[in-house]
Amino acid sequence: MKKTYNFTRLFMLMVVLLTAANLFLPFNHAKAAEKTYTIATDITFAPFEFQDTNGDFVGIDMDLVKAIAKDQGFKYEMKPLGFNAAVQALESKQVDAVIAGMSITDERKLKFDFSDPYFDSGIIMAVGKDNETVSSYKDLKGKKVAVKTGTEGATFAESIQDKYGFKIVTFDDSANMYEDVKTGNSVAVFDDYPVLAYGIKQGNGLKIVTDKEAGNSYGFAVSKGQNAELLKMFNDGLTNLKASGEYQKIMDKYLETGSEEAKDSGYLGLLKESLPSLLSGLKMTLILTAVSLLIATVVGIIFGLMRIAKNKALRIIAGIYIDIFRGTPLIVQAFFIYFGIPAALDFRISAIAAGLITLSLNAGAYMAEIVRGGIESVDKGQMEAARSLGLPYGKAMSKVVLPQAIQLMIPAFINQFVITLKDTSILSIIGINELTQSGKIIIARNLESFQMWIIVGAMYFIVIMILTRVSNVLERRIKNGKA
Repeated sequence: MKKTYNFTRLFMLMVVLLTAANLFLPFNHAKAAEKTYTIATDITFAPFEFQDTNGDFVGIDMDLVKAIAKDQGFKYEMKPLGFNAAVQALESKQVDAVIAGMSITDERKLKFDFSDPYFDSGIIMAVGKDNETVSSYKDLKGKKVAVKTGTEGATFAESIQDKYGFKIVTFDDSANMYEDVKTGNSVAVFDDYPVLAYGIKQGNGLKIVTDKEAGNSYGFAVSKGQNAELLKMFNDGLTNLKASGEYQKIMDKYLETGSEEAKDSGYLGLLKESLPSLLSGLKMTLILTAVSLLIATVVGIIFGLMRIAKNKALRIIAGIYIDIFRGTPLIVQAFFIYFGIPAALDFRISAIAAGLITLSLNAGAYMAEIVRGGIESVDKGQMEAARSLGLPYGKAMSKVVLPQAIQLMIPAFINQFVITLKDTSILSIIGINELTQSGKIIIARNLESFQMWIIVGAMYFIVIMILTRVSNVLERRIKNGKA
């Protein structure tokens, strides 16, 4: 059991070093140089923020920040997270500010300080372009309406829901919200008028059927009482841009002309346009999977051995760890590690470091059970024979039992590899640009939701089929005694 204790200490040291390498080194480097502000944004809110075909984030918000930073002479790093994750990152002080078409409301003013308004919004309702039965709020009775979380459209829909008797279906991004209406699952959508109008220009299959309702203004947000100098620079820069005419040029660029990019139609055209971004996302998916499973293997061996240890305390500790990480959703674990712990302990952690820790601990819990099952499947006579020859418990386990158990565990290990690879898609919720996130970003630009998800699904399928074939070959070799 001394060896198990040393393994535990080694694992804890690895986690600390990993977190430090991914978090504190870049953070300290930034402190040593001129201050660079970290600004979080949405990724699916065209024309305010979206990614163009070159992989650059563009839109009204992006161009405004770029022009204001140039005018005021400050440096910044844009962090595309998605609206919900961006707001939570600001609450937990993972970022310095948020610009994401964020409405200025009294409720939000309790948590954040806002800039002067930079855009006055409004709400409109749209239905499928072939829908001739819904043309007013009265026609919504008993039907479903789609909204996006945290938007003015969602707030407005909730305010009139009881009056007109409709049900609300909530989505995290605009593309899926529009797709829900196109497919007929919902009959209408409420959204900010520039966003919806831009989507219609891009061919989202909807049409506007109501006049614009008054909405709140958009503002640049920082945490309450924090980064006052950044807020002042934003306000001063915004004033200068309006005076020079640059502000109006930015508005006209996106609100009057819409997208200036010609879209290549069909799967081949979409694949050609999107392939670089998708391959970059796939690369991140594979890196996350491989690195987290290396760590998870070490974790699994340690806790798997603790699970069958004679020491009751070790068995209890291992049981608690396994039950927690197998008994809670991965998405909850990701939010807790990326937002919860840093907020409680007042430090920052990169999304990639948080993602690796989340995947490693989650997969490690399953690996521990694989290790336990593998060891227990080895005939007990093997251990008894080794001990009768004078081998101590630790050497008997490492030299006799584990080699046999590992052969039995290999197919299960590869199966866990496949599961973890698919689980990386959940990390898009904290802004990691893996394959699923890449697909979401592309959809926000071109609104080709159905075609893009088929392409993304095909890429996952190809990789997973390759891994499945490898697993089958290894399993056959093991059964034939050639492994």
